[in-house]
Order: sequence, then structure tokens, then C-alpha cells
Amino acid sequence: MQTESEMPTGENAVDKGKLKISVTSEITAYPVEDALISISYTGVPENTLEEVRTDRSGMTESVELSTPPLEYSLDPENVIQPYSEYTLNISAPGFEPVSISGTELLPDVTALQNIRLRPVVPETQEQVFVIPAHTLYGEYPPKIAEDEIKPMNESGEIVLSRVVIPEYIVVHDGSPRDSTAQNYYVKYKDYIKNVASSEIYATWPKDAIRANVLAIMSFTLNRVYTEWYRNKGYDFTITSSTAFDHKWIPERNIYDTISEVVDELYGNYLSRPNVRQPILTQYCDGSRVQCPGWMTQWGAKSLGDQGYSAIEILRYFYGDNMYINTAPEISGIPSSWPGYTLENGSSGQKVLQMQEQLNVIAGAYPAIPKIQADGIYGPATAEAVRTFQEVFGLPQTGTVDFRTWYKISEIYVGVSRIAELV
Repeated sequence: MQTESEMPTGENAVDKGKLKISVTSEITAYPVEDALISISYTGVPENTLEEVRTDRSGMTESVELSTPPLEYSLDPENVIQPYSEYTLNISAPGFEPVSISGTELLPDVTALQNIRLRPVVPETQEQVFVIPAHTLYGEYPPKIAEDEIKPMNESGEIVLSRVVIPEYIVVHDGSPRDSTAQNYYVKYKDYIKNVASSEIYATWPKDAIRANVLAIMSFTLNRVYTEWYRNKGYDFTITSSTAFDHKWIPERNIYDTISEVVDELYGNYLSRPNVRQPILTQYCDGSRVQCPGWMTQWGAKSLGDQGYSAIEILRYFYGDNMYINTAPEISGIPSSWPGYTLENGSSGQKVLQMQEQLNVIAGAYPAIPKIQADGIYGPATAEAVRTFQEVFGLPQTGTVDFRTWYKISEIYVGVSRIAELV
């Protein structure tokens, strides 16, 4: 007899979540127009619920789909699966088809499924991805405890001279000694969004999400800064094993609430006084596994419910001498954010650079109007920025703040392939 949690997703659903799909070319990073996506329950893949197509920006409209009740993802005692699972079949002329089974939808948030299609080659086969259970619902090994600050006096060590936000990290999709596991080159920001979406629920309070994201980023940057695995003879930065690092899942969807927080914070990490390296901020779920001295994910959610800020949550678990620090350098970005919002009336080199990048992006995304690159932020520039923000899911302010600046840089690097020339 099927239990409620095993029944096809949607049969017991009472709430709604949204799904938005973005399709780009793996080779050019350009959007794929008119890609066809069929959506079905993962438990009933032959029964198509919705069919949607991408627009000229490679985006679908948001599709509203059934989910379990909101309270399931807010209660640590709940044992019923709090998200629904959908199967997506994606096809587009000239590209290999892709199937993703297990896209997770939560109520009251938007699931963002980013898909990169490969051009067709002889004897091509459909790519199939199966997304495993969320770590708060499935069974995963708990973190093996480590020192949060790594000794820096070992002979032959490799360490960076300062904290740098990397453009890419290499993720080993398995435990460190599993030589059969594949290595993936993943954009750092995408890695953080993936892990956070795999390990906490996007329905939680914003500051609980911020605290968890900061812990994930600081842990990851400690692995980068200390070259932890490379010092042990491995050729990767971090693993997808929860016993050693974080859960990262190829091709899984992320969520708008988590994506916004990562975009807001991704230049940051956690530090303690007189310690140069980012802190290896370890944590556990706090429901099935306890970890004194570490943050618990459900505990962070509870404190967020009580109005604690992100730093207050982190200090509650890690102590009062924990601080949020900002890395002095972000790799892979042509130029850093000027430190203030660009808006109507702004002028100068930063405006000119942003305009030039927007025009390159407009070559790939024709919904964005091309503008005169003159270093003067006028109404036409504001309208182009507003359209860019609409295409990429940012608040449509028409001004260039931290999030918009780095999103423009990210998309510009992708479509211009400048990263390969640097």
C-alpha cells in the first residue's frame, strides 16, 4: 500500500508553487528560443500536465503547479515530503533532448530550472538527470567533524595570499576517494545556489536563508583558500558528499528566494578576529542530527521566525566573535561594482562599461534594446537596464545596484566568452 509520501506528487497537494524554466546553449550561452518543455508528475511521467515554450530570451512564463501544504516545509517534526516532484522533457531543433526527473516545487516560491542544451552530434542520445531527495527529507550521512580553522604551518602547503571569490570551482560528485565520481566545473555562485536549494527550504524566513547561505559560502571559500583537497593530491576543490562537504546535485532546480540572497551576499564570508582564512562553518539539520557548537538548519529557521538577523543567528551558534567579511576580489568579472548605484544622471567610465556590456548582451537577448554607449546614464539606458532586469528576474528598478551590476557582468562574460580569453 502506498504511503502519502510515496504517492504520485500532486495527489495530496493543496497549495501552489511556480516553475520558470530558462534554456540556453551549452556552447554559446545564448538563449534557445522555441524550446518545448513538457511537464508531468514524476510518478506519472506519461501524463503531460503542461506544455510550454521558451521566448526569444530562452525563458518560459511562470507555470503554477500543485505542491503539498506550506506548513510541511516549516515544521521540523513533519515526516511527509514537503515538496512535489515534476519531470521535465526538453527538446529544441538542433539540440540534444534532455529529461530531468525530480524538479522540486515548494509552495509560495518560484522554482527556477536552468537547462543548458548540447548541439546535436551523430548518434546523439537523450540526456537524463534524476534529482535525488532533498537533504532535509532524504537520508544522507552527517558531516564528519573537522577543525573550523585549518593549520597554516604545514610544509609544502598551498594557500592563497588573500581571500578571492573564484569564478569556478571543481566539484567532485562523490566522496573524496571515489575515483569513479565525475568532476564538474561549476560557477561558484551557481554552486552556492544549488547547495542552498538542496539543503534548506526556500520557504524559510529570509534571514534564516541568509545565515545558511553565509555558512555555505564561508565553508566553500575555506576549501578554496586552503587548497584543502589539492594539498591531499586530489584534482578538485570540494565534494558533493555530505559527510565531508555539502550536497551539490547536477542539474537540480534552485529557488527565487535563495537566488536573490546569494546574489546579494556572494562576495561575503565569515571570519574571526586575527584569522585570515574564511571559517569552515560546519552545520547539521538539528532535527535528526544534533551538532553542539555548530549551526543547525532548523534552529536557524526557528530563530529567523523570532526575528533574529542573519548575523545574530550565526553568533547564536558560532559565538559572538563571528563576523561577516567581504572578499577584496571577485574573479572572472571585468570590473568591480563602483560601490554606489548607477542611475539617471550618473556618468563616467563605469556607466560606459556597463552600457557596452549591455549592448553585447543585447546581441544575444534581442528583447533588450541597444543603446548609445556614451557614459551618460539617461532614460534609454534606464529602460535597457529595466528590460535586462525583467529578463533575468531582478527587481525592475532601472538602476544598477550590486546585484544588477554583477548579473550584467555574469551574462556578458557568458555570451562574449571573455572568460576563455583572460
